[in-house]
Amino acid sequence: MHVDGEEEDKGGWPKREVSEIAWNTGEKAKAACGNLDRLPQTVASRGIQPNLPPPRPVYRRRRLMRPLLSRITAGLAAAALSAFPYPSPPNILFFVAEVAAHSALHLSKPPSLPPHLLSAPRRRLYHVVPMKPPSSSPPPPLTFSSPESLSDWIRPHLPVDPVASWGAVPGTKSLSNLWLEINHGETSLELKPNSQDDARGEKDGTFTVLRVVNVTIVRIRNSRGEVLVESHQLLSDGTVRHRSRPLSEKMMPGEAVEEAAHRAVREELGKDVVRILPGSYQMRVEERASASYPGLPARYILHSVDAEVEGLPEVGEFSSEENGEGVEAVEKAVFVRRHFWKWVDVDGIIQQS
Repeated sequence: MHVDGEEEDKGGWPKREVSEIAWNTGEKAKAACGNLDRLPQTVASRGIQPNLPPPRPVYRRRRLMRPLLSRITAGLAAAALSAFPYPSPPNILFFVAEVAAHSALHLSKPPSLPPHLLSAPRRRLYHVVPMKPPSSSPPPPLTFSSPESLSDWIRPHLPVDPVASWGAVPGTKSLSNLWLEINHGETSLELKPNSQDDARGEKDGTFTVLRVVNVTIVRIRNSRGEVLVESHQLLSDGTVRHRSRPLSEKMMPGEAVEEAAHRAVREELGKDVVRILPGSYQMRVEERASASYPGLPARYILHSVDAEVEGLPEVGEFSSEENGEGVEAVEKAVFVRRHFWKWVDVDGIIQQS
């Protein structure tokens, strides 16, 4: 429809009428939605899914190359068909060849991924390797089947051979005592390197044996603040060993300090009521020669606590019978028969073993 003086658009409609139609359509849409600015929210609230364009395919470069490949394949197919004795028109041959090429490329197309996976980030796969324990873990404790096997092993690892004096010199213990301590777990033997260059002691002649003992020391106090000290011991062979130290006991494997303190009071003093003073625990490590086994280096891990024990004499000196060591049946073993005690007012006491 043409109106004089008005320019027509490409569809044959005057531009004024086209603008009026567009204006009326916009007013109707605004009235239906309430406000043209709220049109996207209204569409979303009514559950209308917008017709979004599909995501771009992953194989973009391959799809760009497909028309070129199809044309090259079509040309080769047309040349092959033209060699037959009854050729068809060239345009028909080329059309058939191109259709065949498109079909072949479509069949060779790899399967496409779902749209929600096209833009998903690639995930990295990690292989979890279980952690191994450090190689510097302590070796298992040494064990021996008999005192003789212990003697055969320990003699080459000592700078001199002091085993003959153990149990023969008054106040010392025998090799059988050391074997019993190792079997009961009260003592362990370790190899100590003589030089820092060979920290593991793997070379022959570069290490010596070390006796390691965990000891619980119980500083028993009376009402006057004095400390109970063991002056000496009477051994089973009739000899006397001087001590001048508080009550002490070698700890068993896995035994707590409080448990070792109660056991020491029960075995050496015969008392059961023990109160450990809170905040009195102290620990220190000492390395020195052992008094029980002369010539054998020792490392003492000393755990000390203060305690109060009921039923003990408050003044003077007294003695008690040993109730814990039952090694009389072991040949050549030396054990304690009786303990002798006294109260002292000195707080700094030299620890001996």
